[in-house]
Amino acid sequence: MPNTDLPLPIESELLRERAGSRIRHGFFTRKGGVSEGIYAGLNVGIGSDDDRDRVIENRARVAAWFDLPLERLATVHQVHSPDVVIVDEQSAASERPKADAIVTNLPGIVLGVLSADCGPILFADAEAGVIGAAHAGWKGALHGVLENTIEAMVSLGADRSRITAVLGPSIGPKSYEVGPEFVSNFKSANPSYEIFFSPSVKQHHAMFDLPSLTIKRLTDAGVKAENLNLDTYPDAERFFSYRRTTHAKEPDYGRQISAITIRED
Repeated sequence: MPNTDLPLPIESELLRERAGSRIRHGFFTRKGGVSEGIYAGLNVGIGSDDDRDRVIENRARVAAWFDLPLERLATVHQVHSPDVVIVDEQSAASERPKADAIVTNLPGIVLGVLSADCGPILFADAEAGVIGAAHAGWKGALHGVLENTIEAMVSLGADRSRITAVLGPSIGPKSYEVGPEFVSNFKSANPSYEIFFSPSVKQHHAMFDLPSLTIKRLTDAGVKAENLNLDTYPDAERFFSYRRTTHAKEPDYGRQISAITIRED
């Protein structure tokens, strides 16, 4: 297995400022992994057709960046749902329940969500010692995964006014073209969501601003939110992208990970 540089994730200045040294987080790119070909780099997608040993090694490298072993990396089997799981003393971090968000108040557990255009959001209330991670594509954002993540954090003692939520690399408004049925369904759900669409060069189509929808849902829920403004679609060197893969007619695609932990004393 080839040796490459170790992962070097992108960090949010806002989250670092508000969460302090007790919380560590990273929005990982393709850099620092051992996968090859269309998965080149740090592909952590167990659901991909990449060599499993390479995926496991990549996941171990992510955990190691947090100075923790692989078995302390907790992710979920993402299904574009509004569902959230809580990692507590009774649950094993290595389990992958079907859900799209994960929260905990336990130190020494790395919470991670995978993405390849959908929005990865990391949450923290450092004072309460509660963290979360959510995967929000249009379905999750529209149907409440963000609000449910916040509520789950509150159930563990967080205060929404102290929660910082940061949206990492996701498909941007200049890259996300949708058809008329998509637009119609969104406007039916909430007519005010018309603001998240702009004209496309393709007749009867529109460009969809998923990041702005995500940030609005977060701020409306009462948390401090930040968008890192990283578009996955045009940046093949740093990010995997489901839509880019589809347009290129490639057979499969990798996934990057965004992760957060409470440091052990």
